[in-house]
Amino acid sequence: MLTQLRIRDFAIVEALELELAGGMTAVTGETGAGKSILVDAIGLLLGDRADGGTIRHGAERTDISAVFDLGALPAARAWLSERDLDGEECHMRRVIARNGRSRTYINGVPQPTQAMRELGELLVDIHGQHEHQSLLRREAQRQLLDDYAGTQPLAVEVEQAYRRWNGLRQELRELRQASSERDARLDILRYHLRELAALNLTGGEIAELESEQRRLANASELLETGQRLLGRLTDSDDGAVSDRLTESLRELEALNRLDGRLGPVSELLEAALIQIQEAGAELRGYVGGLDLDPGHLAKVEQRMTAAHQLARKHRVATEELPALRARFETELDALEHSETRLESLQQALGEARDEYRGRAGQLSERRATAARALGGRISEALAGLGMPGGRFAVVLERLDKPAPGGLETVEFQVSANPGQPPRPLAKVASGGELSRISLAVQVIAARAARIPTLIFDEVDSGIGGGVAEVVGRQLRALGANRQVFCVTHLPQVAAQAHQQFKVEKQSDGESTHTQVFPLNSEQRVTEVARMLGGLELTANTLAHAREMVEKADAPTRDEN
Repeated sequence: MLTQLRIRDFAIVEALELELAGGMTAVTGETGAGKSILVDAIGLLLGDRADGGTIRHGAERTDISAVFDLGALPAARAWLSERDLDGEECHMRRVIARNGRSRTYINGVPQPTQAMRELGELLVDIHGQHEHQSLLRREAQRQLLDDYAGTQPLAVEVEQAYRRWNGLRQELRELRQASSERDARLDILRYHLRELAALNLTGGEIAELESEQRRLANASELLETGQRLLGRLTDSDDGAVSDRLTESLRELEALNRLDGRLGPVSELLEAALIQIQEAGAELRGYVGGLDLDPGHLAKVEQRMTAAHQLARKHRVATEELPALRARFETELDALEHSETRLESLQQALGEARDEYRGRAGQLSERRATAARALGGRISEALAGLGMPGGRFAVVLERLDKPAPGGLETVEFQVSANPGQPPRPLAKVASGGELSRISLAVQVIAARAARIPTLIFDEVDSGIGGGVAEVVGRQLRALGANRQVFCVTHLPQVAAQAHQQFKVEKQSDGESTHTQVFPLNSEQRVTEVARMLGGLELTANTLAHAREMVEKADAPTRDEN
């Protein structure tokens, strides 16, 4: 539900902040006062195209923000959670600069305009302007019918069954294609595996071979240098490091008897002597173990060459050859057992097809029953909304082939006048008719509706008298479990509202701006009276207006 709306420097609005409630809210005011500005602002917030012309004269930018309570909107909360924008409330904001560029935010995080549109479709439905009519979308029509019929869970099962069936069909096509090339592929795989098995390269072996090749190729240098270092450390007859350290320790011991403070130096030299002796032992073992066999080096280089040639042949890195062998073995096993897999897959495919058709058939039957009932009820509602003879039909058209949504398409069609054939709802030319049709659909399907906030912009266009009162009552009834905003110029509609805002244009001679005021009980009576009788309010007009407002409020007071 929309709880707050803030507008700054938009059109002729300088600054506006509204606290909004549930139920039905009427927005009224003089012609030209800017009643539709609120609707336009919300439209921009939900992703409508923006340009610098929307900015108030003299300002640099337009800033529009809104707060939505998501307590009863799990779909919107899930949408936010998927994008790490969690919260029980949703703050949406859009800033439009003079150059037409805009920035959009959801819960303080910058988002693309498309994200505002996606989230907006879960929060608000604006009736009266085609670009916001969810009822014009075929997907929304099917969803509304399923919600009305209570078949949404079954529709989900149908889609899941279709996905399983389609997945098995794809797998079967791939297996049959592979089977047609099976023999040739088997020969190729077996040949490749014989080569890989002959090499029998293990994981990590290439790195070991490269290390061993470097060692063997440089064995002479390693041996020569190692022996020289060994002589310096321990094996030289002419002052090896270990001999000099031993001699130094003997001299230091004599000094230590004269001054005990030299004890730590003796300890360090003893430790150094031990390290030198251990290093010499390690180096002696290394030098003694060096392999100078040219034949061993040739074998290592031959194995590396074979591995590199095989890797180039298969266009993989040399170290990937063991994994390639494993993949070939898996593919070979699958092909060798493909006949068995083909039989089991065909059986599974038949079962999946039967499951889909069974569930889709049930869905078609329940949709057909609900379509007749929904069409009849909406047709009855249209008669009361100033469209006598209007006929609404929910048309189910069988598809040529199965689809995730079932075996048929769903299309809303309407005939606004007797004798005219029904046409798709999206092709209804009159905006007023479209708004009233949408109102009828929303009222009838209110218990199944998903979008919590409905905005009706001039839904009462072209009607009056008793029909206008019916429209008002329908909107009020819809407001019993939804948030409904209605921009109206009819007192019969405004009187039915739970609360009312008045839009007023003000001017100081130099500039003009629009203000929106919430009306209390007495102010509502005065405004309805103005809508009834013009600027000169008589006692009779005021009494009539009071009666209309109190009559609309009476059921609410009785319930309390």
